[in-house]
Amino acid sequence: MLPDLTVPASLLAVLENLRAFTTPTFATFTALVTGLVAQTGKGTVTGMLTGAGLARTWSHDRAHAFFSRSAWNAEILGIVLAHLIVRTFLAEEGAPVTVG
Repeated sequence: MLPDLTVPASLLAVLENLRAFTTPTFATFTALVTGLVAQTGKGTVTGMLTGAGLARTWSHDRAHAFFSRSAWNAEILGIVLAHLIVRTFLAEEGAPVTVG
């Protein structure tokens, strides 16, 4: 998927469930999330690229464009994430969901 980045299979399996993006945008999203998880500093775009080992490989513009110009909707991503969380933690199909 990303020749410049090795994504752990377990993380990739979770991210595959969050496909609310075009394929190129999903690649950038995957790299940024991987960097966010791996970095030890601040959760900035630069920190994410550094954590992913892409600071010297990718242009910072590519990462910044993900947030400012890419065609994705944060609300749709939130809904997809909510569905993933409910499916993961729901004891059984049709069980009530308690929100606190």
